[in-house]
Amino acid sequence: MILGRSEILKLVKEKKLIEGFNEGCLEGAGYDLRVGNFYRIEGSAHLGKETRKLPDAKEIKSEGYNIKPGEYILVKTMEKVNMPNDVAARVLNRSSVFRSGCNSIHAFVDPGFTGNLTFGFQNIGANEFVLEKGAKIAQIIFEEVKGETKPYNGRYQGGKVV
Repeated sequence: MILGRSEILKLVKEKKLIEGFNEGCLEGAGYDLRVGNFYRIEGSAHLGKETRKLPDAKEIKSEGYNIKPGEYILVKTMEKVNMPNDVAARVLNRSSVFRSGCNSIHAFVDPGFTGNLTFGFQNIGANEFVLEKGAKIAQIIFEEVKGETKPYNGRYQGGKVV
């Protein structure tokens, strides 16, 4: 079941579901996440059966970033989420992002995850795209999880970028 506005507000108040919460970002059945920091990926990567090597992420210290056609960066949200053990979330693009020729790439948000979210963001259009800190970039949809869960305790707990 997707959580509506009143359930999201209840979890924000009772369990600090969203730190950095802004009521202007609360929608009918989700919350608009805002751009926090920008990161440039540097180096090669390898994802094998048993090993992995991720590239480094270097923070781009700027209030805005001009993303060139074809360029791919990482974006960290302003908001931090504190997922209860019975709630998971999906993150969706805002239509203004894809209407501008861009795409953001998101992962599933597991029960028990705590931290800022990091997205991939690529300009797949023909023109430059300026993205500013504080801009609404994606919408998070919270869903109740029925049955036993295993709270997230992985590599990115706490909002680690890479």
